[in-house]
Amino acid sequence: MTNNPIVKGKLVCVALNDANQFEAMQAEFNEAPYKSAPTQPVLYFKTHNTWSTDGASVEWATNEGQAVDSMVVGASLAVVFGEECCRVSQDEALKYVGGYTLVHDFSLPELTYYRPDIKGKCLDGSAPIGSVVIPASDISDPQALTVTTQVNGETVHEMPVSQMVRSVAELISTISYIMTLQPGDVIAIGFPGQRAPVKQGDKVSSAIAGVIELNNVVGRA
Repeated sequence: MTNNPIVKGKLVCVALNDANQFEAMQAEFNEAPYKSAPTQPVLYFKTHNTWSTDGASVEWATNEGQAVDSMVVGASLAVVFGEECCRVSQDEALKYVGGYTLVHDFSLPELTYYRPDIKGKCLDGSAPIGSVVIPASDISDPQALTVTTQVNGETVHEMPVSQMVRSVAELISTISYIMTLQPGDVIAIGFPGQRAPVKQGDKVSSAIAGVIELNNVVGRA
């Protein structure tokens, strides 16, 4: 496991922020166990043991000593905080951003969003984070960015930030009312609803064209 120097405190991830996924799940949200669609961001944490970096190999997951059958990956724009951020408005939210990078979230397949999947999300080294932060001053509008992910050179996701349910500024504002965000904290603002399946030995590369790249290899059990 390789720690990442970018993250200083918390890595907060936002689920169900892909507008296409959110719309497709409306009928499911009306049934048990959900009973209704979420009205607030659905959050989960990638704990310290998950942090890794660009170029690292991601361990294939095991369960009771046996290799699991499948893993998936998604990529997200990552907001890195430069200043303490607590109870801020949407209009002020981006002023607290120090810069932007990328996050890969390797996990077990997501079967439900009703309760956090700690087992599937907290795998060692499963959250590689870009080793470089692009200064916020270089990104005039994070909503205009698109995150593209390839597996073995084949494009599996193109995720425009503009297609998120909640914008970067809205998420920062809402989360800042839940918890104080400190310099070095990171928010992964949203992943594709349909994560890409990966196999042992796969090469996963994500990029924001002309801005930053993140490259990882899936290890072998």
